[in-house]
Amino acid sequence: MQPGLFLVWLLFFAAYEASALKMETIWVLFLSLVPVYTRGQGVYAPAQAQIIHAGQACVVKEDNISERVYTIREGDTLVLQCLVTGHPRPQVRWTKTAGSASDKFQETSVFNETLRIEKIQRLQGGRYYCKAENGVGVPAIKSIRVDVQYLDEPVLTVHQTISDVRGSFYQEKTVFLRCTVNSNPPARFIWKRGSETLSHSQDNGVDIYEPLYTQGETKVLKLKNLRPQDYASYTCQVSVRNVCGIPDKSITFELTNTTAMRNATFQITPDVIKESETIQLGQDLKLSCHVDAVPQEKVSYFWYKNGKLAKVSDRLVVIKNDPELPPVTSSLEIIDLRFTDYGTYLCVASFQGAPIPDLSVEVNISSETVPPTIMVPKGQSIISVREGSRAELQCEVRGKPKPPIIWSRVDKDAPMPSGAMTVETSDGKLHLEGVTREMSGTYKCQTARYNGFNIRPREALVQLNVQFPPVVEPAFQDIRQAVGRSVALRCTMLKGSPTKVATAVWRFNGSLLTVPPTEQQDYSEYKLDSVSRDTSGNYECSISNDVGVATCLFQVSAKAYNPEFYYDTPNPTRKQSKNYSYILQWTQKEPDAVDPVLSYRLDVRQLNHRDLPPKSISVRKMEKGMLQEHLLTDLKVPQSYEVRLTPITRFGTGDMASRIIHYKEPISYPNPVDNTCHFEEEKICGYMQDTMDNFDWIRQSGLTHDPKRSANTGPTTDFSGTPEGYYMFIEASAPRVKDDKARLISPMYNMTARFCVSFYYHMYGKHIGSLNLLVHVKNKQPTQAWSLKGNRGNSWQQAHVPINPAGPFQIIFEGVRGIGSEGDIAIDDVTLKKGNCPRKPTVPDKAVAPPGNGASTPHKSPLCGPLLFFLYVLLR
Repeated sequence: MQPGLFLVWLLFFAAYEASALKMETIWVLFLSLVPVYTRGQGVYAPAQAQIIHAGQACVVKEDNISERVYTIREGDTLVLQCLVTGHPRPQVRWTKTAGSASDKFQETSVFNETLRIEKIQRLQGGRYYCKAENGVGVPAIKSIRVDVQYLDEPVLTVHQTISDVRGSFYQEKTVFLRCTVNSNPPARFIWKRGSETLSHSQDNGVDIYEPLYTQGETKVLKLKNLRPQDYASYTCQVSVRNVCGIPDKSITFELTNTTAMRNATFQITPDVIKESETIQLGQDLKLSCHVDAVPQEKVSYFWYKNGKLAKVSDRLVVIKNDPELPPVTSSLEIIDLRFTDYGTYLCVASFQGAPIPDLSVEVNISSETVPPTIMVPKGQSIISVREGSRAELQCEVRGKPKPPIIWSRVDKDAPMPSGAMTVETSDGKLHLEGVTREMSGTYKCQTARYNGFNIRPREALVQLNVQFPPVVEPAFQDIRQAVGRSVALRCTMLKGSPTKVATAVWRFNGSLLTVPPTEQQDYSEYKLDSVSRDTSGNYECSISNDVGVATCLFQVSAKAYNPEFYYDTPNPTRKQSKNYSYILQWTQKEPDAVDPVLSYRLDVRQLNHRDLPPKSISVRKMEKGMLQEHLLTDLKVPQSYEVRLTPITRFGTGDMASRIIHYKEPISYPNPVDNTCHFEEEKICGYMQDTMDNFDWIRQSGLTHDPKRSANTGPTTDFSGTPEGYYMFIEASAPRVKDDKARLISPMYNMTARFCVSFYYHMYGKHIGSLNLLVHVKNKQPTQAWSLKGNRGNSWQQAHVPINPAGPFQIIFEGVRGIGSEGDIAIDDVTLKKGNCPRKPTVPDKAVAPPGNGASTPHKSPLCGPLLFFLYVLLR
């Protein structure tokens, strides 16, 4: 560009700037005189959210660099708060997922900024989401993982095996003590014999191991080939290492050689080789007998036929330890069954020389001995009962002998109402008390294999229908329409048994309405032809399904919605001697839903004093998102006031909104002195994460950074070099990918002048992407003021960036991820000052210096000095 043209361009730009400054001054004076004005679109701001914690947390830490984990003990109180900003004021919804990979919200939600759970339980652990939305942009969603710590009482079970070794010289008996516990985090197990702590393979007779299928929750103590010293007291002690103050727990078992027997059972097995399920002459038959005993191997079994000891022969064989049956089971096998083999067989189990009674079980084998059949009595395959009542499910079993019946659920992976997965009945009837809708479904009855035929179980199905009152939506709906418009009100039955509407009764303000009858369906509808004063009010629909009634409530009117106060007004307080004025700003919620707002009624009341006379504020134009403003004057310092604002349409007054305003010393931000942000406080000087980017900046210090993070990148301390100092950085490790962006947005600076943005940056690593500084002037798109790419070494460097925003503005730090994980970028000590940057700014690379920053000037002009002096005079 020629020097002369360049001078003309500068003069024009300076005159324009001076004119703009004068016009702004006139405009501010004008606003102080005019009580109401409207501003264009753009005041709506999307929701921003941040989760803070309270309550009884054991510890709150950062996990996997970016995820926050809140640890709490079961039974304590969980308190989470979602701090939100944005206009209109965002609504907050708390939801929860159990898995870390899922983002599906559960049906149950809490609509409140504070989530409080008294006596939290383990199933309430998981990832909690705070979702803030106000209809502007995308909702802000933040999450925190809640880890509920607990330690249950351990459960100890005892098993033993007996095996032949070295032919038949002797038997080896092994006992397994299995200790199981539910805990979070995984428990540590300690086994003790008496007061002695046992260790794995401390001698040839002891092993301690974890079963593969329950690793971390079960520890087995194996006592091999029991010795006299092994009969002792054993203790399983479990510990979560005092996490959250949870003490250790233990359970003790006394291992003795005391004898005991219980639970005698039998089985009849037809010839399995010929795949028979009935007793037939000429085929084989096996009778099996078993008792639970301690010690199991010392049980002796004796078989009797018709009251006499059975004689073993080539057709009558006694088998011990049948591999197809439980250990230490005695079987009597009859080869080539004959008519003479029919009779009553008795199995007697006893301990030789022990002072406990024998156990016996009797089996009758005859032509009348038949396998079982099972069926549901006629008319009993579908049982319908009302919720809360008693139900009886029945299956008839026939056969000789008649086996027990085992009940279970079919169509739901859930236990029976008693809590067990199966329930045994002797008469085939399942009794259910106080049934609930969750108990609806299909139930299966089947024959047991013990005390009957050892064949494929016979089974049948019974359907239980639990009838319950309807669940309807909407429970409440606020409907606004302009005068004269029609409205359709619909009450829908979401759930219920029966599932169809039997009757629907509509009322208006308590009076019965006439609705034409309709065929059975899952909703009822009422058509209101015209909204007016006379037809405005409460409409109620009571839906019945012959079991109960549920109600939908509709509030219909042409009332205007409430105003939405704007809480982000920059410096709303202006002091005037002993009084102060306050700039009250608001938008109107859904102005197009009803008739146009004609005016507002303003009521102002000093707290704890009488009301001031109401004022009327007229409105010329009203659009959604348009900011309205009124200047409150003659307010006393330092008093607080309640302000009520009510919209008025031709229908009448609408919904009122109120807020409290306080006196605050007016400030001019940014302050030219001590306005450096060191990121030492959690609020990080009012900076916010951008919800529209790919990931977030992280606040970190040398003491809090993750020791497992990527090597060869990122700073280890802040700019000051102290481990306690904080800085902001982006983590380039997975799941981040190339060109992912993280943006950090400053507060809104409500000033127009020349500024210098100074900050320190750290860009070290072979995969460094880029760091950008953007300037976002209100109601305009952000523009780039500075950019830098690539590895700049393992040190902090400073940049000075001049900006000249033409209105209220924000600065945005944008970090862009490079091609790999060694690409962490950090910033610290951000300063915003009025005026020009240093004459020789610390620019890391001239190639990236923005135009006009004085970093490089290809042509020097002798007019530069006078021109700058002229600009200085012009701008004064």
